[in-house]
Amino acid sequence: MLQEIEKSRLRVSRATDAKHKTQLGQFLTPESTARFMAAMFPDASSKKCRLLDAGAGIGSLSSAFLGRCVSGGLGFTEISLTAYEIDSVLYPELRETLSSYTKTLPLSYEIKGEDFIERAVNCIQFGAEKGFTHAILNPPYKKIGSSSRYRLLLKNVGVETVNLYSAFVALSILLMEKGGHIVAIIPRSFCNGPYYRPFRELLLSKCAIHRIHLFESRGTAFKDDGVLQENVIIRLEVGGNQGKVEVTSSTDDRFHDLVSHNHLFERIVASGDREKFIHVPSSNKTVGIESTGIASCTLAEIGVGVSTGPVVDFRLKEYLRAMPEPGTAPLVYPAHFSEHGIRWPQEGIKKPNAMVRNSETEKWFYPKGYYCAVRRFSSKEERRRVVACVVDPAGFSDAEVLGFENHLNVFHEARQGMSEHLAKGLAMYLNTTMVDESFRQFSGHTQVNATDLKLMRYPSREALISLGMVADSVEMEQEKIDMAVLRMCGK
Repeated sequence: MLQEIEKSRLRVSRATDAKHKTQLGQFLTPESTARFMAAMFPDASSKKCRLLDAGAGIGSLSSAFLGRCVSGGLGFTEISLTAYEIDSVLYPELRETLSSYTKTLPLSYEIKGEDFIERAVNCIQFGAEKGFTHAILNPPYKKIGSSSRYRLLLKNVGVETVNLYSAFVALSILLMEKGGHIVAIIPRSFCNGPYYRPFRELLLSKCAIHRIHLFESRGTAFKDDGVLQENVIIRLEVGGNQGKVEVTSSTDDRFHDLVSHNHLFERIVASGDREKFIHVPSSNKTVGIESTGIASCTLAEIGVGVSTGPVVDFRLKEYLRAMPEPGTAPLVYPAHFSEHGIRWPQEGIKKPNAMVRNSETEKWFYPKGYYCAVRRFSSKEERRRVVACVVDPAGFSDAEVLGFENHLNVFHEARQGMSEHLAKGLAMYLNTTMVDESFRQFSGHTQVNATDLKLMRYPSREALISLGMVADSVEMEQEKIDMAVLRMCGK
């Protein structure tokens, strides 16, 4: 049956325009992923199953779950399925999918065309339709505005979140009975960052995480729709006892090279971490900063701050200039990064090199000095996500101030420059493999936010300065950078 549904999925996906998918945040689940998710549920501990499929699409996930029941994998004597789908275009396919299982299973089902968030909030508030034993989810992916109707509805049941996918998972948790199991494929972005902290707190307070599956290649989970968001599959037990967490990984959705490791929960969520970051280690090896013991200081402890570049160019278009001219100051973009530092100015980079300095723009500039800049975005092809560069004032001739564009993060001392050796030591440390590995464990996207950098740990100020003193003598090869940092900071 799933093979027929997969044909329907491909047909529907090709026939649905990208704008419609984006409006609904709709990306249908491929057959191989649906089977994998259904197989993640533990054997039944009860004979009755109440299954929730919120954002059911054409029924791929429900079909995979029911297919496992047909093969005798779960052994329920009664199955009640509630499928929510707001896109009426998909109803014929969904109805055909579910009805085909009534001949072979003790199945009753209901397709609800209502808005899941609205209905779920109502059920949670008034105690109706709760008590699901299982949920299998591929929720929609779309941001929720801070003043939107959804945001206000969610607050009524204590859910604070910024995306439809995390809202669907949160509401599903609140609709489950104790001991209920949820398997969901969702973007990895919820694992870190301040905006998802309330969602992480809700999830961790009400559920045990039993398993996380990681796709090593970005964009493979929904490749037919060209989705590049990194996704994970997570299995939760509502009210369950938290034990070790199984972390599996595969290159793509064929799952042919599946690797599995078990980790203590403290490796997934560090004890005492107020942010509740969820780390997803890809092996049993202790990697990154934690394996070295060289970084134990916060940025505040070493007297350094980090901020997002303040110049948002599209808001200041009238003041931007292609090349420096009298009355302007340098403007630094990621395009000015090079292996040997900032190269400024540059012709032909399609970005301005300067910004007019006047009373309107003065507040956006930093005093000229040594800084460490980190690119906020990297492409999926790049080897490292954290890419740092020293901003050397000598490269800006007689300029008095510098502008940093919004696609950069800037390390500074009270919005002033820092010593040459501290800036060079910071950049060298941030460009190590261990920093990159640690960052990847808690970040599921290619964006490096200032908040992420603030929450990282660093060597002591003295160690960074010592590192900066030898930075110029170290060849710019990854292995030699790593060795030098370990040697200097590990003393």
